[in-house]
Amino acid sequence: MKIIFKTMLGVAAAAFMHSCATAPTQTLSGLTRDKFVAEINGKPTDLYTLTNANGMEVCVTNLGGRIVSVMVPDRNGEMKDVVLGFDNVANYADKVNSPSDFGASIGRYANRINKGIIVIDGEAIQLPQNNFGHCLHGGPDGWQYQVYEAVQTDESTVVLTMESPDGDANFPGAVTATVTMKVTVDNAIDIRYEAVTDKKTVINMTNHTYFNLSGDPARRVDDQILQINADNYTPVDFTFMTTGEILPVEGTPMDFTQPVAIGQDIKNFDFQQIKFGNGFDHNWCLNTAGDDTQVAARAYCPETGICLEMFTDEPGVQFYSGNFLDGSVTGKKGIVYQQSTGFCLETQKYPDTPNKPEWPSAFLEPGQKYSSHCVYRFSVVE
Repeated sequence: MKIIFKTMLGVAAAAFMHSCATAPTQTLSGLTRDKFVAEINGKPTDLYTLTNANGMEVCVTNLGGRIVSVMVPDRNGEMKDVVLGFDNVANYADKVNSPSDFGASIGRYANRINKGIIVIDGEAIQLPQNNFGHCLHGGPDGWQYQVYEAVQTDESTVVLTMESPDGDANFPGAVTATVTMKVTVDNAIDIRYEAVTDKKTVINMTNHTYFNLSGDPARRVDDQILQINADNYTPVDFTFMTTGEILPVEGTPMDFTQPVAIGQDIKNFDFQQIKFGNGFDHNWCLNTAGDDTQVAARAYCPETGICLEMFTDEPGVQFYSGNFLDGSVTGKKGIVYQQSTGFCLETQKYPDTPNKPEWPSAFLEPGQKYSSHCVYRFSVVE
């Protein structure tokens, strides 16, 4: 991956022409824009600062369409950055020394495809096998490591566009995908995904932000409270691949139908699914039936009072408890990210649904439009 850093003076005109970032010299979250201004594989990167009238701030880089920081108030009115990430684009681009999906807009296919094989019109297509023999998040060169074209349309909205050629990671079809991120008046990040293709293919996009509602990513999220509006989940084998079963959560550590501390059963390795995942890394089958006005999941930090509600029209959500953070990556403000110092709520079709026709379909044909909606809304509980 070729990275060329540019001076702010040298990109000023180009930034204006591309409706580029309106980021101040230093953001509320402490980011410096010039650490994100670069050229990666011949495409410009930048930092985009989205705000609302309440003072909420969300910073996004177009490398991977990643949410870099999210500043929201705690119960005392103190602004907290509640997501994990890096303070420069070079770390995001470095797949060797700082591999991560922090904050990324994942594509073409979020989560796993069994043995990296999809069958389209009778033809078996081999995709990259980058995770226990499966294709994870579109492969090692998925969209999280590619540069989206970005246009900031107003102070609260950025539109990210990915032009993915036919054969990108061996996925069929030339795909044009957009991710529109908007900071709303009610302190939410509203994310809309759309895509079209010229050949039958699979599309399943998501956002991979790691949240820590304490605002202190040096601390584990064990004491943060989670509720998921789901009576069932999809179990996995020891390679993290879904078995094809849909099982009830009742009476198991997978039951988040009532608020539960994330750490309550995170090390309950007597339960095979926790042992396989080294914690939680599973898909929950949402009860919301595509109704994005219903709360699909809710998380809360008792210490700060910061509450996160997630809404989606997707059938599933992957709750990942940061099991594979291991202290090898240093993030913003020089903080080392240890195990379970962040959690993810990734809205999605069920994992490996292209090979499980009884599950909600991820196939997209010419003339059709893929669309997906996710909202992360923040508030304070006194």
